[in-house]
Amino acid sequence: MGLFSFFKDAGEKPKGVSDEQKAKFMEGIIKRFNLDIDGLKIEVEGEKASVWGKVKDPAVKEKVIVGIGNVDGISKVEDFIAIESESGEIVDGTEPELYTVKKGDSLSKIAKAVYGDPMKYKILFEANQPMLKNPDLIYPGQALRIPKLS
Repeated sequence: MGLFSFFKDAGEKPKGVSDEQKAKFMEGIIKRFNLDIDGLKIEVEGEKASVWGKVKDPAVKEKVIVGIGNVDGISKVEDFIAIESESGEIVDGTEPELYTVKKGDSLSKIAKAVYGDPMKYKILFEANQPMLKNPDLIYPGQALRIPKLS
């Protein structure tokens, strides 16, 4: 559980202006990305979105947080997503490492800074699918997952 900060003025523009409409818009994004989360619930209060649900894979949790945080007008995502083991036990996950894209960034430039190797941009691209459709299309203010290398 945590509170994550995002660049408020970047990302997809929600349809509707009420907090309820924004929450429904975000639920649609998570469904469109086909992320496997049970009991998804999103509440929006101004610039903050709170999200609940259960996932089996920590990467899915991170993608849900990033997907919600990359909505225009959202500056904070409060995470109440539980990670459930194969046996149904709730386990602690690690906090995701996020990177906010700056003007002039590319996935290879970020990979060089984070991993020391620009050719590892493919790891960043794969870690951020389905949010990213093309490794050359990122924008300033966008938040990306930075997976740990094993």
